[in-house]
Amino acid sequence: MKCCSASLLVLSILVGCRTGSDFQDPTGPRYAAGTIVPCRAQAGDTLRTVTFNIAFSREIDRALEILSSDPGLHCADIILLQEMDAPGTAKIASALGMQYVYYPALFHRGKKKEFGNAVLARWPVVEDAKIQLPHGSRFAGTHRTATAATLRTRDAVVRVYSTHLGTLADIGPADRRSQLTTILADAERYRLVIIGGDMNSGVVGEVAAEAGYAWPTRSGPKTTSFGRWDHVYMKGLRIPGAGATGTVRDARASSDHLPVWVMATLDGASRTQ
Repeated sequence: MKCCSASLLVLSILVGCRTGSDFQDPTGPRYAAGTIVPCRAQAGDTLRTVTFNIAFSREIDRALEILSSDPGLHCADIILLQEMDAPGTAKIASALGMQYVYYPALFHRGKKKEFGNAVLARWPVVEDAKIQLPHGSRFAGTHRTATAATLRTRDAVVRVYSTHLGTLADIGPADRRSQLTTILADAERYRLVIIGGDMNSGVVGEVAAEAGYAWPTRSGPKTTSFGRWDHVYMKGLRIPGAGATGTVRDARASSDHLPVWVMATLDGASRTQ
């Protein structure tokens, strides 16, 4: 009985967190701004990518402290954020000197504000889009999205996605795989791709791996109390090896997720898509 009660409690929390209404317009709402401020010598052939779910944007200042001070996150080239609102995204981008694009997926009735995914970059965003994902929540009926941004570095064009796949309460494993497959389909026309975010799964990355993506975050500590759910998948970039990826072990009360980072090199990749 205690086990069932605990399961129902977890389920109610997950469902309650997803109460809201979709933004069905494929082009918006859209928020994009920011000024790029160099943080370190950028060689143009190395990219540091971070993914971080900041849990309803409640603790932006604490999250910003981690992003700006932790050695693995400091001066990141790309930051993929989930469960963001527009003010929180703008504040982090401004403080870190980064350009950003943010598309909210839904309006949360309980929190009375928008939430979605953001891409922050220290390289110019030359194109962006909202990718609408299939399979709505079985309870709330809302749908997930990915925020896509095409970056022009000194040496190449890189397509980047920040996403948040459906929870265990929202959808099943097959539908989660389908959501990731939708992002992979959009990315097919790009040679260099980075996909990251809260996958709500430790195994859905097999879909990306089967499509030829590297999965540098496959191993490591739990990023949530449920498992290692925050990941980055890469195509066309080289992962240097040991020490090229890491997980921040203490979120300092900023979120119920831990941030994850990955270093990769372009290795003289083409300047075209």
